[in-house]
Amino acid sequence: MNLYHFDTHSIQIFNDDVINLYDQWDSPMVIICDGPYGVKGFKGDLYTPDGIDEWYEPHIAKWTEKATPQTTLWFWGIEKGWVKVHPILEKYGWEFRACNIWDKGMGHVAGNSNTKSLRQLPVVTELCVHYIKKPFFCVEGKKLSMKKWLRYEWKRSGLPLSKTNDAADVANAATRKWFTDDYLWYMPPPDMFEKIVKYANQYGNTEGKPYFSVNGVSSLSAGDWEKQRAKFYCPIGVTNVWSQPPVNGVERIKNGSKAVHLNQKPLNLIKLSIETSSDIGDLVWEPFGGLCTGAIAAHELIRSYVAAEINKSVFDVAVKRFKDHFTQTLELL
Repeated sequence: MNLYHFDTHSIQIFNDDVINLYDQWDSPMVIICDGPYGVKGFKGDLYTPDGIDEWYEPHIAKWTEKATPQTTLWFWGIEKGWVKVHPILEKYGWEFRACNIWDKGMGHVAGNSNTKSLRQLPVVTELCVHYIKKPFFCVEGKKLSMKKWLRYEWKRSGLPLSKTNDAADVANAATRKWFTDDYLWYMPPPDMFEKIVKYANQYGNTEGKPYFSVNGVSSLSAGDWEKQRAKFYCPIGVTNVWSQPPVNGVERIKNGSKAVHLNQKPLNLIKLSIETSSDIGDLVWEPFGGLCTGAIAAHELIRSYVAAEINKSVFDVAVKRFKDHFTQTLELL
């Protein structure tokens, strides 16, 4: 196994099958999955999306094992492949948030579609689907969702649900949003959660204390509660449609006149996903590194990063690409 390790912001790129590496990697804040699409796009890719769900399942199992409720997954693919993998992601507790569409524009059509033979409209899009890891709370051997656990703990206190409004000092937001059992449920903000916990422990049944605890010793704090959801920062003016041509010009990595990777992702889109779902110092995974665009994005955004690329020749190009990027960065200082 080859390893490139850059110390400044802990950038690591492994030349290995990622399935051999997950156990030694720390928990990620962000996972960028740009693996097989099922279109025979590179050596090792499936010829069709049939079976792509089975291919991804052992990887998804490891992601689930190593992720926390703060982890965000960005799953790249095309419709036919994604719809097969989505049920597996749900099975392992990943919650769909949004389907982001990379619109490559009409320039992508040229020479790319024989509509008379294919009998369909030209395809100029890819998907980058946003998932978060659902938090669960173990109670008497059962896994409860956050919504059910909140209601369970409050009911355990012996206090009526109407008192949650008094606890949080709100008119009706607690009963209408945070403790409702219907589709209108919202996670209470950390400061409100802290008030609710304090009230339950002050006025609830003595024998059940502490309430809203996962260890039976102390209640969750506002900070603990904040860690039960993925980070998200919405950039102004950005929607779920990303209109941008395929990578070209100086950004396109080539071997002579030929592109090294046919589906190289734009650096700014990878940076967008990382910035949206992490903070400085957080760890980014790119399990199927390819040209490791995530390494450059993580370095520029001051995040840590680990990736695996199984193809030695592509790994070598990815490492050279990062070294060249770092050299250029120093020259600009």
